[in-house]
Amino acid sequence: MAINFFNADVNYTIKGKLKIKAWLISTAKNEGFIINSLNIILCSDEYLFNLNKEFLNHVTYTDIITFDHGVRCNSLEGELYISIERVRENATNLDITVTNELHRVIVHGLLHLCGYKDKSIGNKVIMSGKEDYYLSLRKFL
Repeated sequence: MAINFFNADVNYTIKGKLKIKAWLISTAKNEGFIINSLNIILCSDEYLFNLNKEFLNHVTYTDIITFDHGVRCNSLEGELYISIERVRENATNLDITVTNELHRVIVHGLLHLCGYKDKSIGNKVIMSGKEDYYLSLRKFL
C-alpha cells in the first residue's frame, strides 16, 4: 500500500502527510476498500487545464482530475491531480482555510475512486454529504 505526494509544476508543501495518509486509509476502509496505490499530484491551473483537454476533451479549468487505474478485489489504484491555484481560489470564495479545501478536494478524488459520481444533482448531494462526513472524521486539525 502506498500513498505518495508530488508537486508537478508548483512549490507547495502539504503538512501532516502521515495523518492525511491514515485518514485516507480509514476513509477507504469505511467504504469497503483498501488503497493499493494512490498518487496525489499538486499542480498549477494551466497544468491541470492541459490534462483536462488532453485526456477528457474538456476545455475548462477544474480543481481536480481523478485517474482511476482500476479496482481489483476492492483495492484502489489511482492518481489525483489537484490545482493548488484553484484550491486557493475556492478557499477564498468559501471563506475557509486552504488546508480544509485541499482536504475536501483530496477526499472528493478518493470518493471517485470508490465509485461515487457527481454529474447529476442527486449524485452531487450524496458525494457532498460523504465529503462532509469524512472531513468531520479528521483527527489532526
